[in-house]
Amino acid sequence: MSVRLDLSQIQGTVLRNRPMPYFGAYLLFEVLDPRQARLLIARLLPHITSAADWDAPREDAWINIVFTHEGLRRLGVDESILSGFPRAFREGMAARHERLGDVGESDPRNWDMPHGGNGFDIGLFVMAGSEAHKEAKLAVGRRALEGLAGVRLRARLDVGVPPTMREHFGFADGISRPFIEGEGGTPLPGQGAPAKAGEFILGYENELGHIARGPGPEVLWKNGTYVAIRKIAQKVALFRDFLKNNSESTHGQEFLAAKMMGRWRSGCPLALSPDSDNPALVADRQINNAFGYYDDDADGRKTPTGCHIRRVNPRDALKDTAVDGRLHRLLRRGSAYGPLLPEGAPEDGQPRGIVLALINADPERQFEFVQTQWINDGDFISQRGRSDPIAGRRDVADDYVYEARPVRRKLTGLPDFTATRGGEHVFLPSLAAIAWLADGAQEPAP
Repeated sequence: MSVRLDLSQIQGTVLRNRPMPYFGAYLLFEVLDPRQARLLIARLLPHITSAADWDAPREDAWINIVFTHEGLRRLGVDESILSGFPRAFREGMAARHERLGDVGESDPRNWDMPHGGNGFDIGLFVMAGSEAHKEAKLAVGRRALEGLAGVRLRARLDVGVPPTMREHFGFADGISRPFIEGEGGTPLPGQGAPAKAGEFILGYENELGHIARGPGPEVLWKNGTYVAIRKIAQKVALFRDFLKNNSESTHGQEFLAAKMMGRWRSGCPLALSPDSDNPALVADRQINNAFGYYDDDADGRKTPTGCHIRRVNPRDALKDTAVDGRLHRLLRRGSAYGPLLPEGAPEDGQPRGIVLALINADPERQFEFVQTQWINDGDFISQRGRSDPIAGRRDVADDYVYEARPVRRKLTGLPDFTATRGGEHVFLPSLAAIAWLADGAQEPAP
């Protein structure tokens, strides 16, 4: 039986690719007056972009809205409904920081983004194909806020893709994502069999054969999903220095960076070009993602078993293990923030990094599993304690091993190249649910 997704109800960021380049902003709000908050939602509803409208947006710009668990409470959602949401969403990311590896420098006490509890209640994400169109869409938000002192802006963070079209460590913007059953179109080579829609959108069958559901009335949860937001600071000079100190040439630095990431900085995968970069492969969407690990690279001689991309998406590498990788997939959206650090420059104290939006229908089975078992531990690849060489924690082990000729190479003393600077689990509802949350909102009398 074929799956038919209701694209007119699903917020666009779940299924649709963003423009390149893109310019965006995260706006985080606190609800002081639920009546005024519902009025804000009602004013914004006509401007929320669905997956059906994504290719023809108003003003060449898009806007999507999310809510924290506390935000839903402040809007008046009944406690009997609130208690039925997933535990990770109910507790908030800050409360679960230890299991996520957000310790030491990444402890929530060091975060600079509002988080958890009374941090923020409503989030808006605005994205556009130009800076001017982004500001025009932000003006829509400002007009919606007029006269609503009961909703307070807590934070704004501008994001996008740098002029280089690469994130701060120099790697090309994201390459691949799962193809979802019912989204339309044809999977690209390397995307594999379509993922069940219920892995990413509530109201549809998931890989366990169940309909992914939420609490309360169907209108609240159907066609919605959860997003794990992570603000990650990147220590660019430290990363560059590590490459230099552990390489004998410029090519050696690029090779080491590729061995840690799993792709060359152009985006070309080591699986397809293990010895040298081949940017031409990146431009061919029929080739650049068409690879696996099980048959051709089980031991990681091309793409190291512990590298970043093989951890966050093992593809077919787990075929003969007890772990079903299809149960732990995420839709990833990454946006850079902060100015680029010039080549050769020391750290300048300017905040820079990436904001990750990780879309999943089951925060514990998907996001938290990937973070705890694959990024911050190596047990699933027989490297117990060893973490992701780019984004992993270092309090358990600080070395990285990869196959090389004539013998494998072991790097020791890996520093923390990243630090968590904020995070939260949010609910991204359907357009019908947004209207349900705004129900009863009335404009004040003139």
